[in-house]
Amino acid sequence: MKVISTIGDYFIFLGHVFRKPEKHYMYYRQTMKEIISLGVNSIGIVLVISVFMGAVITLQTAYNTDNPIYPRYLIGLGCRDSIILEFSSTVIALILAGKVGSHIASEIGTMRVSEQIDALEIMGVNTASYLIMPKIVATVIFNPLLTLMSIIVGIMGGWLAGVTTGVVSSEDFIYGIQFAFIPYYITYSLIKTVVFAFIISSVSGYQGFNTGDGALEVGKASTRAVVYSCVMILLFNLILTQLLLS
Repeated sequence: MKVISTIGDYFIFLGHVFRKPEKHYMYYRQTMKEIISLGVNSIGIVLVISVFMGAVITLQTAYNTDNPIYPRYLIGLGCRDSIILEFSSTVIALILAGKVGSHIASEIGTMRVSEQIDALEIMGVNTASYLIMPKIVATVIFNPLLTLMSIIVGIMGGWLAGVTTGVVSSEDFIYGIQFAFIPYYITYSLIKTVVFAFIISSVSGYQGFNTGDGALEVGKASTRAVVYSCVMILLFNLILTQLLLS
């Protein structure tokens, strides 16, 4: 029953979040700040992870196709499809759930504990909408750009690892990433990214907004935000894969 109650509270919370803004320019200004805070500041970690992710995929694919009957361009093809279909959307989303999700939950939770949210509510501000909606909009807008960056950098990292280690030639790898390319895979990856971005920001915002009293509760809310976001990402990854690729 507690799970059902929590789910119900979550959707009621979303109803408050998506009410019509009182002053649009304030929401716009806040959204721009959140894009920098939650999106631009995440570029570094996304690029670093993507480089090593592409390199590892290339090397593992090469070692598992070390047979003369397999053409070497399969290494590039495997790297491309693995990064586009799964790693740059799902794995990066799990990383962002830890970085962005914990940041949102701790920020909102600290405001709740320090009674800043109560002060805003006394002034008649719809705090759920003012504090959470710009974060949701910012992540939904910017996370697809992070995914595209991850795809490009990940494939480049795979190419660099393959060429420098000698497991595949540059010509074979490039031919592999061009071979039988399906543009819909990019669309599929971006759709998943948008859904994951909404999950991360809304679940983390919900946990932070409903933080209990005391500084210790902020840490617990941050932990719950990351755990629940990761579980929901994996669940919806399964659902979206079945709906979009079946």
